Amino acid sequence: MSLYKERLVQEEKRETFLSESNGDTRKKPRAVCGVCNRMYRDPKILPCLHTFCADCVRQLEPFSVRRVNGERRSPEDNTHGHNSGSTILCPECDSEVNLPPSGVDGLTTDHLALDEVFTETLLVDSSVLCDLCSDSDAGKRCEVCCVNLCDFCSQAHRRQKRTSSHSIQSLQELKSQGRLTRPVLCSLHPGQELRLFCEPCDLTVCLECAATFHRDHHCSSAHEVISHHGDRIRDLVVRSLRPRLARLEDSMRCVDTSQEALRARTDTLAGEIRAFARSYANAVEAHCCSLLRSLEDLKLQRRNQLHLQRAQLQQALSDIRGGVDFAERLLTCGSDAEILSAKGVTMRRLMNLVESGYDPHPTTIAHDNASSICFLPQESAGEIEGFPVVGVVHAKTLDPSKCTIQGEGVERGREGQRDEFTLVCRDSSGEQMGRGGDPVLVSIVHKDRKDCSVEVSVVDNSDGSYGVSYTPAEAGLYSVWVCVKAQHIQGSPFVLNVKRKFRRHCGVFHCCSFCSSGGAKEARCGCTGTMPGGFQGCGHGHKGHPGKPHWSCCGSVVEASECILHNLGSVSPRGHLRTVEL
Repeated sequence: MSLYKERLVQEEKRETFLSESNGDTRKKPRAVCGVCNRMYRDPKILPCLHTFCADCVRQLEPFSVRRVNGERRSPEDNTHGHNSGSTILCPECDSEVNLPPSGVDGLTTDHLALDEVFTETLLVDSSVLCDLCSDSDAGKRCEVCCVNLCDFCSQAHRRQKRTSSHSIQSLQELKSQGRLTRPVLCSLHPGQELRLFCEPCDLTVCLECAATFHRDHHCSSAHEVISHHGDRIRDLVVRSLRPRLARLEDSMRCVDTSQEALRARTDTLAGEIRAFARSYANAVEAHCCSLLRSLEDLKLQRRNQLHLQRAQLQQALSDIRGGVDFAERLLTCGSDAEILSAKGVTMRRLMNLVESGYDPHPTTIAHDNASSICFLPQESAGEIEGFPVVGVVHAKTLDPSKCTIQGEGVERGREGQRDEFTLVCRDSSGEQMGRGGDPVLVSIVHKDRKDCSVEVSVVDNSDGSYGVSYTPAEAGLYSVWVCVKAQHIQGSPFVLNVKRKFRRHCGVFHCCSFCSSGGAKEARCGCTGTMPGGFQGCGHGHKGHPGKPHWSCCGSVVEASECILHNLGSVSPRGHLRTVEL
């Protein structure tokens, strides 16, 4: 009973120490679980790279229904903890994460969190027992074996030939450094450290595991493969996620600046409106209230748009920052075995962030100083209670759903020919904006061949309209994306049908080759007609003659048609040219 009370007292001391040493509530202690707010117990890494106690994860209720072995399961089926098929919400980032088939026990153990717990334990507890004799208080620590030693065991440790060269330091000095590493032990063979990495199984193993379960597998030392796998994680962070993190932070600052500018602009306009309205009588006062309501509606509309952008950026920023912080901490603080142990879940999360994460283009998050909202004090506003009033709130806000396209170039085109159409930007009332400078994006991509795109030229006419021109190099169906302020206009994406280049006839439109060539036997025709007597072309009334005038080059019976050379066969250039000349 006394031992149990002593453990409770030690636990309370640790929690009191953590709460006092982390007075800033914005930064969560690394050794404390975010769910139970206590020091980690069997910490597990979720696929989103957030760590919680295993028991805390088990207590989370399943979020969605999934199919397991072809059978549909409901959240009520998991009455005894999470098993295969469970999907939960991460308490930290609200992401939907799938548990492995083996349940919570199949999640990767966060050895870095265990190191933090171990460090905090050493900092809080005034005395630590020796790991070898368990009788005396430890005063030193072997950096190689990662064990705490009393003075007697420390001397014995130095006398042994195998451990005589190990670095032994004072435990008090190591406490002041703030972090102590501990060996990563095998869960199947207690006491055996994970020093090998099985390439086929993508798993860190101990010597006994390698000799039994992985006998036929290629197992390498953790020191030999850590550079390769560590470089892959580092490459994802440095080349892909770090630049995106910087862009997201810049975009977040831009949105915050826009919100401040919107607030300042609306406050300024509200002051102007109040000053103007005070010079009028009761009718003008009523008109003032009406103007303020309109302004507030515009402010609310703009603020909601900025809030939506900020929420998207906040979520993306939180996801990437969490992944980057975890990966960098893993690479900086983790040992080889710790990095390889968490390599799988870390790579999956980082790859997911790189491939499907929200990555806005800088042009789509443009600075908005709310200059489109203005007050026109001289414009007539009608009458209120018989009194003429002036002054209106004018806000022409571009509405992508009201923008229109003029010209047939957005639907039909010709191979190798320059086509064009006009984009007209309009506000929410359908009126043309009357000014340019809006972010317009036009993209034309082949529907069947995604690598086939068309270079597009967009010219700002400075009156709310934009001229778009392009020259397709190949025929086929294309998707035309027309976006304003990163939003599709009405009808976008459009379907563009690019026809083949118009082929002119190179022959003559005749009744038959016999007549057009003056009876020349070598004259040929593109139709299927034949003549006896050594004539190579067609003739009236003979076999295969179309019965009407046709083109000598391809046999088409329509004079105003496109040439299709498919029935000429082996036409000699001289015979064909002679028919054309005649």
